[in-house]
Amino acid sequence: MSTGKNDAHNIAPETVLEFLRHTMPFNELDDDHLRELARHCIIDFIPKGTLIFRQGETEVEHFYLIQKGGVKIYLEDDQGEVTLKDFRGEGEYFGALPIIQNTRANLNVETVEDTFCFLFTKSAFRQLLDTSPRVSQYFLRSLSEKMINTAYAELRHHRVTPRTESALFLFSTQVGSAVKGEPKTIPADASVRRAAALMAELKIGSLLVTDPAGEIIGIVTDKDLRTKVVAAGLDYQTPVEKIMASPVITIPGHAVCFDAMLRMMRQRIHHLAIEKQGKIVGMITTHDIMLLQGTSPLYLFREIVAQRTLEGLHPLARKVPSVVRTLIEEGAKANNITKMITVLNDHILERLLTLLIEELGPPPLPFCWLLMGSEGRSEQTFKTDQDNALIYAWPQDEKKAAEAEEYFKALGERAIENLVLCGYPLCPGEMMASNPKWRMSAPAWQQCFDGWIMTPEPKEVMHSTIFFDLRPGYGDFGLADKLRHHLARTIPKQELFLYHLAQNAMEARPPLSFFRNLIVEKDGEHRNALDLKTKGLVPFVDFARLFALKHGIGESNTLVRLQLLREGGHISAEMYQETIKAYEFLMQLRLVHQLHMMENGQEPNNHINPANLSDLEKQTLKESFEVVRRLQSHIKAEFRLGER
Repeated sequence: MSTGKNDAHNIAPETVLEFLRHTMPFNELDDDHLRELARHCIIDFIPKGTLIFRQGETEVEHFYLIQKGGVKIYLEDDQGEVTLKDFRGEGEYFGALPIIQNTRANLNVETVEDTFCFLFTKSAFRQLLDTSPRVSQYFLRSLSEKMINTAYAELRHHRVTPRTESALFLFSTQVGSAVKGEPKTIPADASVRRAAALMAELKIGSLLVTDPAGEIIGIVTDKDLRTKVVAAGLDYQTPVEKIMASPVITIPGHAVCFDAMLRMMRQRIHHLAIEKQGKIVGMITTHDIMLLQGTSPLYLFREIVAQRTLEGLHPLARKVPSVVRTLIEEGAKANNITKMITVLNDHILERLLTLLIEELGPPPLPFCWLLMGSEGRSEQTFKTDQDNALIYAWPQDEKKAAEAEEYFKALGERAIENLVLCGYPLCPGEMMASNPKWRMSAPAWQQCFDGWIMTPEPKEVMHSTIFFDLRPGYGDFGLADKLRHHLARTIPKQELFLYHLAQNAMEARPPLSFFRNLIVEKDGEHRNALDLKTKGLVPFVDFARLFALKHGIGESNTLVRLQLLREGGHISAEMYQETIKAYEFLMQLRLVHQLHMMENGQEPNNHINPANLSDLEKQTLKESFEVVRRLQSHIKAEFRLGER
């Protein structure tokens, strides 16, 4: 074990200074502070495979800043089971937390390659924290983020019993690592016969198509040959440019495999071109991901897309939790999990409505199936009621209006029945497309929204909030987009509506006592538990919706809304960071809790008993509720609540 002494050497201060000037947060310091810090620095060479810190044993005497190389950071439990926490590379650090808390090493740190580190003495690092508030804030904030990440790991470790040997494949492997040589190309004027022969010879499923200058202009796949050539009886001498897909859909080489899988599922394609610095360097396919990962959401996706009957679709929707379980095991955070649930649910809806339209015949007017609430925000979990509606184009005459009413009544009712059979419960408030109140023409919908916005009543505003999270789910997306654009233009000017919306966002108070103890229900079905959804998650959703509508942001997803608010300068960087960390932790806690209930044969709910949480999880939960308090204080100040 390296102690930072045997292989350590003094180093010229200028060498350290140059590195620190380009490394956060040291680049915040002036030259005098940097020089003082550099005086206390030594450099240590640590060979690959060296255990620098052993959890619970090593006395940490130095703060380590990696100059070159890298380390892995992990936990080992009593049974010897290892949980990988992090990889750190050039410009990153370790050893801060034990120094700040004055404890022994809390994690194992091991070099994964030959590594050079700058070492600063414990006293020099503490002196830096005492004299530089900005640097101190940086380390404390990053450590609180790491505490949340540690809490994520605890959630997985204690409540999700591993079933598969997983190496965090989807979330750690970059698509660029899947490149197996140069991409295979074919000239645009080559025949489809030549393309088929080349694919067979190379044992691949796609070719990139090039123009006379050698530029990539399209892609042709084995599916194109089957559907556009063989099935259509096309002449085998037809140039491939006649059947190619263009432009080629790409993904950056640094993206992880989860993002590639999500993009292929969303766009219903099986091949993605990998791009590095503007150049296509290879291909990744759904087959590649399935081979490497084993249990994959792609299997379920293929089953859904291929399903030809409504009856066959019903059991597929109930397979979603088992797919999501694998994602949780593999280290997925809440945002990734809800994205995957959303994509799978969207494909089930698309298949279901397509099959129903085949039965009912074509609709008399263009229409769009609207998703609202958590569905509209793409934040579905295992326990999500239906929240949907239907919008259709303006009927030109009474006859068309009667036809539309009859057709969309049948479609709405049949769709809701089948969604229930797929396992999506009815909305208790009947906010569904089967209810004629939520099945209207585009002008009627605009009039409805204008009523809520222009002449707001507190109760009406409270009941209408989920409608402001709408997104298109199926059909003519333009109808929904036009409505969303109208809202983004209209709402920022309506101060009274925003005032009522702000008051509504103050309703769900965090369950913390004056002394920061968690407040649980005293009796009833959920005795000793607290409602994580209404007390924890809803305030974040309300905050993001309120400020997004105030600033004309048309997005509906909570994390995207927060990101756009930050980018627009409407919330501070600090508020943004603490808000997304707290929100994602609560989402993760909720998902793992629901999965645990389902695996024990219980109906999933949102009620958590804090007694079942570890000390770290309880602490993180309290910190998350403190963030809610700060958000609500911000709302109160921004909208001057209590002054009217």
